[in-house]
Amino acid sequence: MFGLKEAEVAELVRTVAGSDLDRSEIEERFARAAWSGISEPGDGVAGEVVAMLGAPTALTAVIDRWTPEVFLDRLRSTNIMADDIEKALARWMPRLESGPTIVALRQAARFGARLRVPSDESWPTSLDDLGHFAPLALWTRGTEHALETFHRSISLVGARAATGYGEHVTMEAAAGLVDRGYAIVSGAAYGIDGMAHRAALASHGMTVAFLAGGVDRFYPSGHDALLGRIVDHGMVISELPCGSQPTRWRFLQRNRLIAAASLATIVIEAGWRSGSLNTAHHALSLSRPVGAVPGPVTSAASDGCHKLIRESLVTCVTSADEMAELAPLSGQSRMPAEQPAEQPVDARDDTDSASSNPTTARVVDALSARSPREAGDIATRSGLSIGDVRAELGRMLLDGAVREAERGWTKRAEPAQKPRQSRASG
Repeated sequence: MFGLKEAEVAELVRTVAGSDLDRSEIEERFARAAWSGISEPGDGVAGEVVAMLGAPTALTAVIDRWTPEVFLDRLRSTNIMADDIEKALARWMPRLESGPTIVALRQAARFGARLRVPSDESWPTSLDDLGHFAPLALWTRGTEHALETFHRSISLVGARAATGYGEHVTMEAAAGLVDRGYAIVSGAAYGIDGMAHRAALASHGMTVAFLAGGVDRFYPSGHDALLGRIVDHGMVISELPCGSQPTRWRFLQRNRLIAAASLATIVIEAGWRSGSLNTAHHALSLSRPVGAVPGPVTSAASDGCHKLIRESLVTCVTSADEMAELAPLSGQSRMPAEQPAEQPVDARDDTDSASSNPTTARVVDALSARSPREAGDIATRSGLSIGDVRAELGRMLLDGAVREAERGWTKRAEPAQKPRQSRASG
């Protein structure tokens, strides 16, 4: 099976699937497990190829090194061009090894994780709204019925460096929404995310955390206990295989899942270029309702929320009742949206945590300030082609952002930035 011993593959896949499977089902799950490590989250070309050829055939095609012309002949009706396939193959080939997939399956079995695929009855269909950018598979840990709550969930997101005001609003919002029958979705980060999960658990509600790394390695480490409680009473989910490290690029891609999973997204506290705005823009692009909580006009921590409200992109909400009106459950009435239906959505990356250039962000994530790494290693870590990595390293070298040594490349430490002063400080 894909050049591997069928008995070993079958045993591992059946373990992480939690059920008996026939050969075709085993092939499908193993292929999707492999694709979750070969392609980076949000790879639209991988999504379309897998959707049209099927995961096993698509994986075999890459292993057998189909040419772009053969791909296009088999895909037939597609908007993908030969150049798109060629670039995608250059991204995928550095990761085309069976070892990492076997290790990920073994690690998943060790931690009691489950591998979910779109053909499963429990698959959250709301994620399918992402089209070819939907996850190819999901790795989960937690209670089985958590996946059944997405149709009544609301995402609460916000700043990591939350203020006391933001945490208080989050606590009341999460508890109030749980009391009204909603599940809470967030990203398990420090600040607003963590408070949303804690308040939901304290109210004996359901909460789901989407991670930017493998479900076997909780991040941030300071939330180990919290994530353990979520596993016991809710669920943690990732589209990345076990063993995967979280990176800034993956956090941004993770945000699209938070936005797609729920009926609505609420931004409770966000700075001018907060990653939470990235989540809000993903939700808007999916035509999901988005609410923003206003904060003190002197607080830089609420600048992002005020920006969304001022530009009429979202609805201003101040209580759990108003949040629930954005996405009413059965028997409730919907709050009229403030934005026009034809409002254009800016889905750019609005965060200080990554460069505005995605290629640069991924190369920076793959570099170390101490350990030199060769271009091939950087390509494997970043999910980029070796050619793109070398070109980006050359540009970054001219900018003084990296160093080249005999053993490889390292990144220069970023200078510390001065904290922004409040506007009220004059």
